[in-house]
Amino acid sequence: MVAAFGTVNDARLVDIPRQQVVEQLSLPPLTTTMDGNQSFLREERVQRGDTAMGLLQRLGVDDPAAIGVLKSNPAAQNLFRQLSPGKNLTAWTGPQGELQSLVFPLNGGKDQALVVERRDEGLSISEQTLPLETQVVTKSAEISYSLFGAADAAGIPDAIAMQLADIFGGDIDFHRDLRKGDRFAVIYESLNYLGRAVRSGRILAAEFTNDGTTYKAAWYSDPASGENGGGYYAADGKNIRKAFLRSPLEFSRITSGFTSARFHPVLKKWRAHKGIDYGAPTGTRIKATGDGVVEFAGRMGGYGNAIILRHQSSYTTLYGHLSRIAPGLRKGSRVSQGNIIGFVGATGLASGPHLHYEFRVSGVHKNPLAMALPSAPPLTSQQLTLFKAQTEARLVRLDLIRGFDLAQAD
Repeated sequence: MVAAFGTVNDARLVDIPRQQVVEQLSLPPLTTTMDGNQSFLREERVQRGDTAMGLLQRLGVDDPAAIGVLKSNPAAQNLFRQLSPGKNLTAWTGPQGELQSLVFPLNGGKDQALVVERRDEGLSISEQTLPLETQVVTKSAEISYSLFGAADAAGIPDAIAMQLADIFGGDIDFHRDLRKGDRFAVIYESLNYLGRAVRSGRILAAEFTNDGTTYKAAWYSDPASGENGGGYYAADGKNIRKAFLRSPLEFSRITSGFTSARFHPVLKKWRAHKGIDYGAPTGTRIKATGDGVVEFAGRMGGYGNAIILRHQSSYTTLYGHLSRIAPGLRKGSRVSQGNIIGFVGATGLASGPHLHYEFRVSGVHKNPLAMALPSAPPLTSQQLTLFKAQTEARLVRLDLIRGFDLAQAD
């Protein structure tokens, strides 16, 4: 770069002589080279309503022979069946649009992808495990209408929003308690391929401010617990997880609350309603609200298809009107909090698809939305020392981003 400076006296611009200079400048000859082995990389995100052919066209693929193989090969049919919005399709093409390779993440395995590669003998189509890279992402958002709406606006995956609801579900009723202006911040793992997110990993730390009260949690894995051990804890080592979730459904609406008198829509008479009804579409997944053992799983009169779980010694929960019970679930089966145990339906005395949920303590019905739920055990003093060393930096980062609209990765 060259900088030029000049000075002028007080003469008027109109008095300064001007001269027009026109010169012909010779340019070096332009040459073009086209390497037959040259590759062009393009990525496209699947949009709602996309077709496989439309995506290939956007990716710059102009290869009728390759497209014909993709249409006729059984393995390639996964590409046509799994065009979920938000996925990234990656293609390498030659100078004339000939397909050299194609990578498309599949729904089945977490890291599985359909990989199309051009070889000497033609196109090779196979399912392969992607070499994913883990990236730590930090984002924050503010609630305007719903958790999912705020997450979408901040570019936070739905899977992370669902984890947030699970982590803080013991303290916040995400059906009733959310307020406009509530805020949350989250640090989570993103599993990437070629720099693009393929799926979400685990939340490492999170903070949620609901109606002026702030809840904070960080993931801690005790080395002695093995790969599957771990949980979410507050900064003081208190277990953020309650012994029971507030709700057995991720998101729904309450259609009937806990009351001593309710007009039954099927029996057409007034009677006590000693549970909570959650309206949700048939097939919605139902979660065990706490660790326990299946005491009953089958048909139960007006409850229709029902499940009863026994937790510890004095707690039981009932789930009624199920369309079906989870495969393999039977009396004596052990379940963990959050396990899918069945699916919403309208069996028994039900006027429409919903889940009837009951919570009992020593056989007495309690309102699960009003009672104080017991907490899971806190960390021991030795575990607390390890927890602070493992999570201090993440909790500090949450403090730094509080109050900011942040969307960064490191």
